[in-house]
Amino acid sequence: MRAESSATDAPRIAVTTERDRPGFGTLQAALGVIAFSLTFPATAWGLEGFGPWSLVAVRSVLAAVIAGGALLASRVPPPARRHWPGLAVVAAGVVLGFPLLTTLALRTSTTAHAAVVVGLLPLTTALFSALRVGSRPSRTFWTAALAGAAAVLLFTVRQSGGALTTADMYLFAALLVCAAGYTEGGRLARIMPGWQVIGWALVLCLPLTAVVAALALAQEPVRFTAHSVAGLLWVAAGSQFLGLVVWYRGMAAIGIPKASQLQLAQPLLTLVWSVLLLGEHLTVAAPLTAAAVLVCIAVTQRARG
Repeated sequence: MRAESSATDAPRIAVTTERDRPGFGTLQAALGVIAFSLTFPATAWGLEGFGPWSLVAVRSVLAAVIAGGALLASRVPPPARRHWPGLAVVAAGVVLGFPLLTTLALRTSTTAHAAVVVGLLPLTTALFSALRVGSRPSRTFWTAALAGAAAVLLFTVRQSGGALTTADMYLFAALLVCAAGYTEGGRLARIMPGWQVIGWALVLCLPLTAVVAALALAQEPVRFTAHSVAGLLWVAAGSQFLGLVVWYRGMAAIGIPKASQLQLAQPLLTLVWSVLLLGEHLTVAAPLTAAAVLVCIAVTQRARG
């Protein structure tokens, strides 16, 4: 009992200190968004040399090794028993569900089309937050959030032609499981440091992901190229661990609904990376949508929940 008490008391002091600096929390959440915006292009690179199941499983294993090493080096005791169900939700949503579903979608979808997921994710996360942790954002907040989501959705759907495909079903399912994982992770980040939340979630999945990685690598062909290796390393270290570390810390500092609205900029960032890294082409609507999204973000950050 003594170990559990000390394991939760110390992190709570650290989290409270971060919450006293909302500007720093906003910066951390924004860094998380930048990291996530590279996920789809990096996944597309990874799929050049790995099968979808291999890519998802190996990225999770590598991220778990990094996280487990950090937990061991810091001598972090295991979380209290009451926190493990929440960590399981985080694991199912952001460690397993979202990476697998979006990777399956990106086999036939462009990164521009897949950006519709992150365009709707802020609104979905805010809805999950209202249901799970009882947050009640203001009417102004919801109006701006809906306007921003509509702008991003319109832009990305027009880019892709608006036809619903099997990839769309994967993307919409990914949207739901990721919002649940973000919400639960943001709640837990108020109790323990954000890096420990994603760290324990990754470690929790390691027995499963290690087995799946071994089976997938034996069945799916692997071709090592500069793109495939770089893509794998980024989605493992950048998207799956470091990005979630700063993201959960940011959510703990400024609140789940406001942090989630920063993700309105993520689809546009993804489109920029798609042009630079994948050679995809953008329409003239991109800067107009970017301006609308930035206005919505400013409103949501000023609105009181």
